[in-house]
Amino acid sequence: MANTKLPSLNKVIIVGNLVRDPELRYTSEGVPVVNFRIASNKKYKDNFGMHKEDVCYVGVVAWQDLAQSCSEFLKKGSAVLVEGELRSRMKENEDGRKRNYVEIKAFQVQFLDKRADSAPWGEENLLNLSRTEQEERSDFKDSLDRI
Repeated sequence: MANTKLPSLNKVIIVGNLVRDPELRYTSEGVPVVNFRIASNKKYKDNFGMHKEDVCYVGVVAWQDLAQSCSEFLKKGSAVLVEGELRSRMKENEDGRKRNYVEIKAFQVQFLDKRADSAPWGEENLLNLSRTEQEERSDFKDSLDRI
């Protein structure tokens, strides 16, 4: 088994709400980058029938045009679907100790809040997708509506 080659897959899809406004900044080369955190809630009943809720807080980073869009259209409480990959990075704290951070590098951020000037769920954007992608998004939307 030591010679078994495992497939390489690093993909995350998560839905949540921003816990505070996104922070837009620029690298020394002028590339826009935005950071924000989302809270993803899971509601369930425990073994005694009591309603419980788990909250998972996840950091998200987006770059370039996506960063600017997130900064412009998102705010604390905004509902989003984030698609991307897990990334880890080391950062030194104020006390000099190194800490490992795991966050999502976003490839796509779907704004889930309804706006008066657009169709819900960004349906106007589905026209640019292949038929398979449209069906997958429709199935995903239907599964979220059942929750």
